[in-house]
Amino acid sequence: MALYVQKFGGTSVGSVERIKSVAERVKRFRDQGHQVVVVVSAMSGETNRLIGLAEEINEEPTPREMDMLVSTGEQVTISLLAMALHRLGVPATSYTGAQVGIRTDSAHTKARIQNIETNDLQQDLDDGQVIVVAGFQGVDDEGNITTLGRGGSDTTGVALAAALNADECQIYTDVDGVYTTDPRVCSRARRLKTVTVEEMLEMASLGSKVLQIRAVEFAGKYNVPLRVLSSFDEEGEGTLIVAEHQESDTTMEEPLISGIAFNTNEAKLTVLSTPDVPGVASKILGPISDANIEVDMIVQNVAPIGDHTDFTFTVSKADYRQTQRILENTVLPSLGGGEVRGDDQIAKVSLVGVGMRSHAGVASKMFRVLAEEGINIRMVSTSEIKISVVIDEKFMELAVRSLHTAFGLDRDDVKEEA
Repeated sequence: MALYVQKFGGTSVGSVERIKSVAERVKRFRDQGHQVVVVVSAMSGETNRLIGLAEEINEEPTPREMDMLVSTGEQVTISLLAMALHRLGVPATSYTGAQVGIRTDSAHTKARIQNIETNDLQQDLDDGQVIVVAGFQGVDDEGNITTLGRGGSDTTGVALAAALNADECQIYTDVDGVYTTDPRVCSRARRLKTVTVEEMLEMASLGSKVLQIRAVEFAGKYNVPLRVLSSFDEEGEGTLIVAEHQESDTTMEEPLISGIAFNTNEAKLTVLSTPDVPGVASKILGPISDANIEVDMIVQNVAPIGDHTDFTFTVSKADYRQTQRILENTVLPSLGGGEVRGDDQIAKVSLVGVGMRSHAGVASKMFRVLAEEGINIRMVSTSEIKISVVIDEKFMELAVRSLHTAFGLDRDDVKEEA
């Protein structure tokens, strides 16, 4: 007997028929003698519908009330799935994040899990119950409902698997695994049999929507076996997230590039003519950090012979306008002047692969391929296993397809794209 935590995303529970299908799959696992904890998202489109309602009432609703609102989406799904399991004769109990004991900090809309109380959960499992948990949510020490950010149901699933010492956490979604890139952008994308935690962390942080980065962090930190599977295909093995590539995974050394990630949900901001003296970067980014806004790529130009330079960084598009206001109203006055320029029509394209550690020339090849397609690079960022570039958003798909082919990631059984 094994203990499985199974997470089903919004498309997997997007209709009554799909919820019934999930119930049947869960029943098959239980009939094999396994214990099962199911974590579900809101039905597809429901969270966006709720956000739209909020914006009709108030363009800038308070984070606490937003959490109170959007957390209801998962509550609908858990009750419907429990009903579907009952209909199949499976004893099941649904729980909200608060009821299951998922304790978080008080950072509304971006809360982090602090601990999970598992005693009652384990007792229900030992009594033969299937536990159905609302993903994406928890409760702080004051009893306020909190949410973990978009995609937070993945984090709920992995965190529960870690707390319960589950044999495997299975993430069911609308794709049958992790691909070399998004198949909707590049039809030659290949499904990966395995991918390392390190690579998956980079791909998740760089825009891959298969898994939320915090879920991968949990899996790596607590050594949770994590597998990505399709909700609609019961035959596939999906993709297993591993500590490191095994010798059987590749005929030679580790692959040079495992995948290409991209993200069009970022915006670029530049503070022009900043004083080129110590402490300026802190003056620029400090107020932004205080507003709980995450900064991604940062570039500071080398100052010419003089005392001023330019400071450029990227943030999420959702934080773009707020960041502009902070720069204009708080940062520029503290610097004694300057100018802010922004661009929210950019894309970040990234090559990811642990094989980069032992191979030179990846960056130069990437830049050459983009240059041959007439694509200008705005910013560059690197780490041991990834290279990211910021380009104009309109060139994103062309860049991904060209790099996918150039680095040998294409499938052989797909005809050339028009």
